[in-house]
Amino acid sequence: MAFKLPELPYAYDALAPYMSAETLEFHHDKHHNAYVTKGNELAEAAGMADLSLEEIVKKSYGSNAPLFNNAGQHYNHVHFWNWMKKDGGGNKLPGKLQASIDSDLGGFDKFRSDFVAAGVGQFGSGWAWVVVKDGKLEITKTPNGENPLVHGAMPILGVDVWEHSYYIDYRNARPKYIEAFVDNMINWEYVEKMYEEATK
Repeated sequence: MAFKLPELPYAYDALAPYMSAETLEFHHDKHHNAYVTKGNELAEAAGMADLSLEEIVKKSYGSNAPLFNNAGQHYNHVHFWNWMKKDGGGNKLPGKLQASIDSDLGGFDKFRSDFVAAGVGQFGSGWAWVVVKDGKLEITKTPNGENPLVHGAMPILGVDVWEHSYYIDYRNARPKYIEAFVDNMINWEYVEKMYEEATK
């Protein structure tokens, strides 16, 4: 299946002032587009062009690092754009998701501080995640373009902590960026949708 750059589900300025139009233009139009272009080229060369994105990510892990990096980043970003929305974030969550955050992650406030800590604690580039593993929610982090699929987990929320995701708006203040993501940008309905798929 050929990689395709998805359109953003909102206007470039929709997430301002928490994420600027300039950041989204660079991040989506340049960075994500580069993963799509390179990923297609590498998938073709590896004879994996007909596989689904998830299959390419899993199959290339540990065997074809350049393909894995681009496929992983494409997968991560396809969801990242949907994990955000205008006037998102905050602690008003869909009921079932709230119940799982309470039982598995110690409640919203603990989730927020642990999720921010995971993103801040990821040395260099990478991602912080909320995943479903063995039927329960966990907070985790991965380096570079790696994602939880290759560790037997299903991501339901992720924040990109590569510098290109926040440097224009926050300079080196990564904690402020992740806090703004949780408080003002998360699309909880999309998180709920992925949670329901992961717990079927």
